[in-house]
Amino acid sequence: MFESFSRSWSLVQASLNVLRSDKELLIYPLVSMLAMIVVTLVFIIPIAATGMFRMFTDGDSLTVAGVIVLFIFYVVSYTVIFFCNSALVAGALLRLSGGDPTLGYGFQEASKRLPNILGYAVIAATVGMILQAIRERSNLIGRIVVSIIGGAWNLVTFLVVPVLIMENVSPLDAIKRSFELLKKTWGEQIVGNFSIGGVFGLLTLGVALLGGLLIGVTADAAPGLAILFSILLVLALVAIGLLSSALSGIYTAALYRYATDGSVDFFDESLIQGAFKRK
Repeated sequence: MFESFSRSWSLVQASLNVLRSDKELLIYPLVSMLAMIVVTLVFIIPIAATGMFRMFTDGDSLTVAGVIVLFIFYVVSYTVIFFCNSALVAGALLRLSGGDPTLGYGFQEASKRLPNILGYAVIAATVGMILQAIRERSNLIGRIVVSIIGGAWNLVTFLVVPVLIMENVSPLDAIKRSFELLKKTWGEQIVGNFSIGGVFGLLTLGVALLGGLLIGVTADAAPGLAILFSILLVLALVAIGLLSSALSGIYTAALYRYATDGSVDFFDESLIQGAFKRK
């Protein structure tokens, strides 16, 4: 466990070195976050204002109309997220290959692939809704199985975004290509490893616990201070999320380059080789 965490921390440091060269890469996850807030409000405000919630729910389950609206929300959300991730990965790939990407470069490259990004968003939304539906209707063992299937899906699609950006293939071909690259480079029997997401997950947990403790201690004695701590906690969690997204995109770009041409610029080759492990 400690060795895995140490490797993950080294990946964070290597990805940070790339980010220091192109700090504008942080803008892409920021745009993604702001766009998601807008998308959520666009869906929620009209429904709340018109009292249409009754049309979409029937007790504890969704009606057909509710399923359709939720699916559209998923598709729009995934399109926003994948579009910004694609822009980030495009910029990171150019930097890793020695170029100097501008902020507009990433968005331009993602715009060229927008139809394929939208198609992949539809696929991801479909898979997500199916897995969620099965999870809600399953017992503990069923939920564990669904979690395993979800983990396998995340693994298979790990390199889809750089494939979509660099190879201009259809969404289904991008999924197939991602799986082929993973098998060719890391072997057929691989599972996800503790990586950047794990490091930032622990950091988020630590910050949330510390912030919650400070807010709880000061809530009665100094309400103003508690409000300040609340604001700082939100800002800290947002900053952690943005940094995690940026570094994860850079890491994905680095793995794609290694899988396609063996390049390991900015990264120790052993870190890239240890990105995944055998079952």
